[in-house]
Amino acid sequence: MKRLFLDANVIFSAAISAQGRCQAFFDLARQGHCQLLTSPHAITESERNLMAKYPQHLSRYREQLFPLLVLVPEASFEKVEWAMTMGLPLKDAPILASAVTAGADYLVTGDKQHFSLLYGKIVGATEILDPQTALSRLL
Repeated sequence: MKRLFLDANVIFSAAISAQGRCQAFFDLARQGHCQLLTSPHAITESERNLMAKYPQHLSRYREQLFPLLVLVPEASFEKVEWAMTMGLPLKDAPILASAVTAGADYLVTGDKQHFSLLYGKIVGATEILDPQTALSRLL
């Protein structure tokens, strides 16, 4: 079973669209086809954005999506510093660091601005993918 680390933007997108591509990860996890990992850092960011932009979707997020997420510990400061050497800003480095530390097969992120140069690359043992590519790999 593949272990997917979801960035905050993937969680956020799934929360606001029950039919979107990002929702499919949760459907697949519910069916036992994958395990969804994330970190407290990603949860805080996704919840903050939901509260600010789409508070009407918080209950769906909390009741249907959050229970399917496995929270992994935040990566060490040294690992975050290492992730910054990959060209990531401080706000995104903890995502890569936590995904690699948790041993995720894929880091799934829609953040093209900061992660696009890493798409398709394997860092540690974790491959960084956009949601569409990750979904096609699972299917």
